[in-house]
Amino acid sequence: VFFGSWGSANVPIPWKEVETKLFALNVVSEVVLQEGQAFDFSVIMQLVAVLSASRSEELKGFMHIVYRSLADVIGSYSKWISAFQTNARPLLLFLAAGISEAVSSNACASALRKICEDASALIDEPSNLEILMWIGEALEKRHLPLEDEEEVVGAISLILGSVSNKELKNNLLARLLSSSYEAIGKLIDGDNNHSLIHNPATYTQILSSATRGLYRMGTVFSHLPVPLPTNPAGDDPIFALLRVFWPMLEKLFRSEHMENGNLSTAACRALSLAIQSSGQHFVTLLPQVLDCLSTNFVSFQNHECYIRTASVVIEEFGHKDEYGPLFVTTFERFSQAASVRALNSSYICDQEPDLVEAYTNFASTFVRTSRKEVLAASGALLEVSFQKAAICCTAMHRGAALAAMSYLSCFLEECLASLLGYTTSIPEGSFNAMAIQVISHSGEGLVSNVVYALLGVSAMSRVHKCATILQQLAAICSISERTSGKAILSWESLQGWLHSAVSLFLILIGAGSSSRVFKAGRN
Repeated sequence: VFFGSWGSANVPIPWKEVETKLFALNVVSEVVLQEGQAFDFSVIMQLVAVLSASRSEELKGFMHIVYRSLADVIGSYSKWISAFQTNARPLLLFLAAGISEAVSSNACASALRKICEDASALIDEPSNLEILMWIGEALEKRHLPLEDEEEVVGAISLILGSVSNKELKNNLLARLLSSSYEAIGKLIDGDNNHSLIHNPATYTQILSSATRGLYRMGTVFSHLPVPLPTNPAGDDPIFALLRVFWPMLEKLFRSEHMENGNLSTAACRALSLAIQSSGQHFVTLLPQVLDCLSTNFVSFQNHECYIRTASVVIEEFGHKDEYGPLFVTTFERFSQAASVRALNSSYICDQEPDLVEAYTNFASTFVRTSRKEVLAASGALLEVSFQKAAICCTAMHRGAALAAMSYLSCFLEECLASLLGYTTSIPEGSFNAMAIQVISHSGEGLVSNVVYALLGVSAMSRVHKCATILQQLAAICSISERTSGKAILSWESLQGWLHSAVSLFLILIGAGSSSRVFKAGRN
């Protein structure tokens, strides 16, 4: 593509022609890579050298486009270009310079990630590590878009995670996150709070820096290798990070600054990724973590990120018997919040679709991961959440309705799987006894709302979910009829619920009120 005489020092480079050919080379990259026939990338490296050596005043206007196109090509062919040790340093320097320019930052950030993924063994050298640290330490001043910053921090974290020297690895990670620690420290420093309140411009800037710092911390956690359970905690770099991360985050969670939605979202994201990456290192912190999450949700109920993060906690540790009561308490606090209690009509559900999704997803995770003994002791709580979900499945908002239906189906699936093991007697106080009682109390409202959901907008996207729920309900009623639960839940129960739902629908149609919302609950 690039054969020509412009490689000579005496011949000016036709940059428009070069950019056109770079664009074409990037467009056909997928086909070229599939064919597997590598070609001579020396011209690409020549362009890297030329642009890297150019003065800043020379890289203006159209040259930024050339820079971006070259970065795109480097990213597309990263596995081949980075195969040579001698290419690593020039590529890193080229991409480091391009990241600071708005036009080329996205392409250079993406290319850096791909280079680090494909050539981690080649980049793991002291001089290359210093270039990466230079890039990372400058992020605080560059104010890149968050998605570009995540690419850069993720790329650096991948390389740092592969450093074999534990002391060096810990030092480099601390350097990478030092600006993040500093930004959050300014926010939680008690001596600064009074002055920050009276200086809105400074406060906004510090909030933004702390939010970005939290995003960087979360990205670092997500790209470090998950520690093995057999590894001593002292040998794990994640454990070293947690010793700084959690005390700082806990202090932030308990501050008034969490009223800010962006800060809350960033803090919850960082915590979620830390929990998913840290293995069992976080288990002793669960009481404090869940207390912070539930307390903050009650205080700032428009921030559903706290419920989503609690779902991550339950997903990771829900199987642990000793924390069952703690998980139940957290579920209760979420359910008793005014915003959740207000989810009593499809109209309200449509006003708060994110809350509906967060709450019903949390409930699904709780039911799916908790021990049956924990669930059996949570009958009243599960009944409330089940009835809320039955209401929410009639929402016009597709995501909210489907999340609610997923919880209903999840609960019924757990009930059905457990009931299959019983043929006659169901012990009092067991999960099965609780499940049958919840369904008997909520069945009529459930069937009415499922039928109503099939008549609403976007009904076709809900047909499968509704059919699954009705099939599960029918199977449970059929099995219950052969057990001691027959007195409160049987095949006749389902027939009665269906008859009531159809009769009520006909009444509403006759009254011209087909938009009326049915509520779950006992008759």
